Amino acid sequence: MKLAVIGTGYVGLVTGTCFSDLGNEVTCIDVNQAKVEGLKQGIIPIYEPGLSELVLRNHEEGRLNFTTNAAEAIPDAEVIYIAVGTPQSDSGAADLSAVWKVVEGIAPLLRKDALVVVKSTVPVGTNGKVYDMLNKLCGREVNVASNPEFLKEGSAISDFMYPDRVVCGVRNREAEALLNTLHAPLLRTGKPILFMSPESSELTKYAANALLATKISFINEIANLSEKVGADINDVRIGMGHDQRIGFQFLFPGLGYGGSCFPKDVRALASLADSLELNPLIMRAVDEVNVHQRASLVRKIDAFYGGEVAGKTFGVWGLAFKPKTDDIREAPALELLNYLVDNGATIRVHDPEAMENVNEIFGEKIAAYCKSEMEAVDGVDCLAINTEWNEYRTPDFKKLKSKMKTPTVFDGRNLFDLATMEKHGFTYFSVGRRPVDIASS
Repeated sequence: MKLAVIGTGYVGLVTGTCFSDLGNEVTCIDVNQAKVEGLKQGIIPIYEPGLSELVLRNHEEGRLNFTTNAAEAIPDAEVIYIAVGTPQSDSGAADLSAVWKVVEGIAPLLRKDALVVVKSTVPVGTNGKVYDMLNKLCGREVNVASNPEFLKEGSAISDFMYPDRVVCGVRNREAEALLNTLHAPLLRTGKPILFMSPESSELTKYAANALLATKISFINEIANLSEKVGADINDVRIGMGHDQRIGFQFLFPGLGYGGSCFPKDVRALASLADSLELNPLIMRAVDEVNVHQRASLVRKIDAFYGGEVAGKTFGVWGLAFKPKTDDIREAPALELLNYLVDNGATIRVHDPEAMENVNEIFGEKIAAYCKSEMEAVDGVDCLAINTEWNEYRTPDFKKLKSKMKTPTVFDGRNLFDLATMEKHGFTYFSVGRRPVDIASS
């Protein structure tokens, strides 16, 4: 099929690239000229494992193209995906201004049998508004469907190619048949494609993200309780996870969730409930717990040093909100960096992918952007861990201790075994477990 994908962020670029890899002819459209020219030259604006190779191969083979001119792609496209950003507005609701701009732009270009698919995460009822708007602008009925994404940053290619399910909101059998044909190569393992109303499809996306976020906030509340009562959150988590009704996924304590999806989607769902005069108690609580949890390392560090971090040097491992991405939106590391900068500490950081993005925010306020994790701990008073990159999980503990001025570690991701840290003589603070304090042992 001939497809057009509007927007080349995480969702749009992955969607367009993967569909081209399945043999479709895809044109990705973006208003950012520099980004488009970079993509034509193989410069990928985001870090996503495996994406660069797919973009390069499919572009070279002529199945994947990039342009800023919608008129080059829309008139011939059988399916047009809207995959632009819907960031959080000041009120907490989703900002749909980019969606409306796209709708206005494509209306005069659509072929009569085109299917417009909203891929962006949008509030319930948006698809209906797009449908009404296109019908009015085009002077005829336009086929509009919903197809929310369920991609995880760091595994987006695999999530797209091997989905748990594909959710589609449609109004007629024509749209159902077209989307069924388009997604058929992804469903050979027997995973379902679920057809429902556009409203149900839109709500499914928000409900899924909100429930996953709820699990994260819940286990973090239990972790904080564990620290107070002397329990070990790892034992508690295992005892819970073996209950098949609960499971282990998203039941890992830490510094909360961040990124582009969970924070804004939880708030947008709460905002929708508010607009309908419902009281979204659970969603508000999930968000409040998460915001509080993101600063948990700050509170532990502040308590340990009695608020006196000026003149001390901190090593920081991990800046992205999760591994396998360079995304620092609402990353817990930002809470820590702001605290350390504001209070006069010296900071040495390392992250495999996200240092450039952090540099754009903090610049020379951070003393050193280090090429390796061991370089980041040269002469530091303590180490703070924010992101569970694999390369941080099994360090040479003797070398780590020898490079630090004092062997103190604040681990926001529970990477290390308590007995191991005690054996090597570290003062060690983690999440939901007893501290290892060599000073008092």
